[in-house]
Amino acid sequence: MTRHLRRSARVAAATAALLAAALAAPVGASALAGTPSAPAAPPAAASPALAGSDLPAALAEDPTGGKTVVGQTSPIHDPALVIEGDTWYVFSTGRINRENGGTIQIATSHDAGTTWEYSGTIWPEIPAWLDERLPGLDNLWAPEVYEHDGTYYLYYSASVFGTNTSLTALATNTTLDPTDPDYAWVDQGEVVSSPVVGLPNGATFNAIDAGIVEGADGTPWMAIGSFWYGIWLVELEWPSGKPVANWRETAVNIADRFMPGNPIEAPYIYQHDGYYYLFVSFDRCCQGGDSTYKVAVGRATDVTGPYLDKEGRDLFGGGGSVVLDAHGAIVGPGGQSVADGYLAFHYYDASNEQIPFFPTLGIQKIAWVDGWPTFDQTVALPAVTTQPQDVTAAPGDRVELTVAGTGTPRPVAVWETSADGGATWTTVEAQPVTAADGTSTLVLDAAAPSDDGRSWRAVLRNAHGTATSEAATLTVTAPAPPVVTLHPRPVTVPKDATASFTAAASGTPTPSVRWEVSRNGGRSWTAVAYADVETTATAQGATSTLTLTARQGLTGTRYRAVFTGAGETVTTHPATLTVRPKPRS
Repeated sequence: MTRHLRRSARVAAATAALLAAALAAPVGASALAGTPSAPAAPPAAASPALAGSDLPAALAEDPTGGKTVVGQTSPIHDPALVIEGDTWYVFSTGRINRENGGTIQIATSHDAGTTWEYSGTIWPEIPAWLDERLPGLDNLWAPEVYEHDGTYYLYYSASVFGTNTSLTALATNTTLDPTDPDYAWVDQGEVVSSPVVGLPNGATFNAIDAGIVEGADGTPWMAIGSFWYGIWLVELEWPSGKPVANWRETAVNIADRFMPGNPIEAPYIYQHDGYYYLFVSFDRCCQGGDSTYKVAVGRATDVTGPYLDKEGRDLFGGGGSVVLDAHGAIVGPGGQSVADGYLAFHYYDASNEQIPFFPTLGIQKIAWVDGWPTFDQTVALPAVTTQPQDVTAAPGDRVELTVAGTGTPRPVAVWETSADGGATWTTVEAQPVTAADGTSTLVLDAAAPSDDGRSWRAVLRNAHGTATSEAATLTVTAPAPPVVTLHPRPVTVPKDATASFTAAASGTPTPSVRWEVSRNGGRSWTAVAYADVETTATAQGATSTLTLTARQGLTGTRYRAVFTGAGETVTTHPATLTVRPKPRS
């Protein structure tokens, strides 16, 4: 069984200013996931789409269009998206200057791709043989992950930026779960390198941005290339995952813009509804706010092409329908991959005030319109429509704080809390889900005295900006032991009539109550078992009424209420029931 998980795109660097900012930033929002800038590398890949009925329920609930992602989403460059059950993975380009080893990094999500956390790298350092082959190598690029017959194949690129002195190499694993005792990425060495000789028509390619796809007959192919002679398909074989012996003779040049610089890269092939869709990135990435990257597509009925765009133009010759371009705070989207109907890409974030145009993860759920992938590029900044409200609660009470908002893409509420009157804020560890209507409710299972005066607010985020709610403050009332405010009064009623006794007590938290009866003048008491009790919590405490049918044998019984709260118990005065015989008619 072969399953295409996903593949990613490439990386490069950015301007010197952006590099400096990245290096100065703290880990977690720091080092760029890139490499230099000229003609260089991106990704490639392909895979059959899952049928809608096969998608996990959580995925089916996402509307088509942009998906807001939060957490550790920067720096991510050339995201290779993998969806495995309840876990989403993004493999991406290593960080520059060998931060964290410079090897392929991993981010994971356990809430259907909304919240992401950095999960380490495939290796602690770049293999020594790569340094020998490519002196001055800074980081590894553009991963692709493909599963075949129980083995995960991870292809990645190594290159001297701005040249086609590059290679694609391979690592394998039997699991993606780092807690599995068998988890280990095994270095399988080189797959292809460039410059390449022996290709048809004396062409060459840049050996980066590998992406794997299988043809209708099960033959595996590797889409690869960046700038030099565009995008190529290289025939592979299983189980090695490496090229067949005569791969140069069977290689196919499937996309070339035939223009100065030939700015095309990051190929990714995705099978959907009878077609192979070739996604590529046009123009230039890695220039920060000046990046001109955009995603274009063509489709074919055979994996080797020809790939035609919406107007019938061949991608080998300048065709390609642009489907995702800069919009709002999203600058230079590209380096794409596809998994289970979701497009993952990186972009340069114009809304990042700390590090402007930092490379960031973007995700869109694809809408298929007339046989073509369509992406929502509507922009609406987040706005708060329902503010969280101040709450007063007793210790142990359940507390709910609710916020709601609008925006496109639909914003996600990230709750923060402050213990110093709003001077500083920290992110709440356990975040609630933001519902489809934009509502998010933060629940405190039990208010604690230490929560008194603490505030909470929600920051609504989407790819284009944020909106911060007003702060809601929790007042936790001090515990107060119960005090009887109403004692039950003696009752005299005819036989078989209804008799009622009422008692009340103040206290914080609201005291609980039980009713007791004595049949021996108050020498001993037992719980009442033959009456109805109705207790109501009030702003002052609790009021309770005991109701029973006055039978002749109950005359002289005494009743009292026992209130318990704040670790203490108080008892009312007893009240006596007198039952008169029914008058004779």
